[in-house]
Amino acid sequence: MAEDTQPPAGDPVLLGEGDAPALQELLDSAEDRLLGGSRDYTRLQIAERSGLPLDEVRRLWRALGFAVAADDEQAFTDADVEALRNVQALQAVGDIDEDLMRAMTRIIGQTFARLASWQGQLVLELVGRRPELIGDEGPEALTELMGELTPIVEGLHGYVWRRQLAAFFSRAASNAGASTGSTTRRGVGFVDMAGFTAFTRESSEAQLRDVLTAFESLASDVVSDHRGQIVKTIGDEILFVADTPADTASIALDLVERAADDDVLPSLRAGIAYGEVVSRLGDVFGQSVNIASRLTSVARPDSVLVDEGLHDELADDDGFVLRPIRPVAVRGYRHLRPWRLRRAGTD
Repeated sequence: MAEDTQPPAGDPVLLGEGDAPALQELLDSAEDRLLGGSRDYTRLQIAERSGLPLDEVRRLWRALGFAVAADDEQAFTDADVEALRNVQALQAVGDIDEDLMRAMTRIIGQTFARLASWQGQLVLELVGRRPELIGDEGPEALTELMGELTPIVEGLHGYVWRRQLAAFFSRAASNAGASTGSTTRRGVGFVDMAGFTAFTRESSEAQLRDVLTAFESLASDVVSDHRGQIVKTIGDEILFVADTPADTASIALDLVERAADDDVLPSLRAGIAYGEVVSRLGDVFGQSVNIASRLTSVARPDSVLVDEGLHDELADDDGFVLRPIRPVAVRGYRHLRPWRLRRAGTD
């Protein structure tokens, strides 16, 4: 790319077809570091080395979300062998049966696949901002860069996991009186961007990325401020839970109000409910989850709809105003009765 066609400083250079061979060479140079060694073993060999049956190795590999390789293909490293040995150690220490082990493995695979996709995109954008990584010194420069980034990110992963696990046990202890096994009375809500499908048709990739980044950042800040937890992000929508009715309402209202004052974000809408929620492997289920989702689908932009359970919990709270609206028919519920939620003192 000629100097006079360079984008402004800080903007990523879009990688074109002509950059593909150089980029592939760069990524190949970083693979050994990322995979913990070269691909020296077939699936049969790592099964023998780990002590696990070949069929179980296949099942665990699929559960982690990796592409299936032929049994005689040299696709595995020493790190893969060590990972399988850790699976055995985990089963032995925790007395975990095979079905639960595969379920845990699947959740780990799905979680880190999303995380890796996000982080990989950031690396590609970083490469785009540094054209020298595509030049003659590229392989050495990228290897050095990955050598600096990998241990820092790995350490951060471990730290966040430990803190989040500690926070989970703290919440479990505080909710012990209100829960039975994995079932707890909690607030649950969905918040999504109104008109997002039309927005995607009219926007560039950069605009779409900016909006999604702003939405995820706002959601993370607001949910954390009110002691809630984001369960998952689904495209233009988040699913969150909170321990108290007031926190559930405050999260939804804050998100809708702050998005209305944001020049980047489109209008948001929310549906929230309160009742028994079943927690399972990082996800939540139950009637309250279903109702919150249905309410979101019929909410107008810049509004929050509430189910009967949350209405009853907030009825005596002077901080909120609840107005009944006409019952609606949605999938699974013929006569769903919602209330419009507003903050006290607003028009």
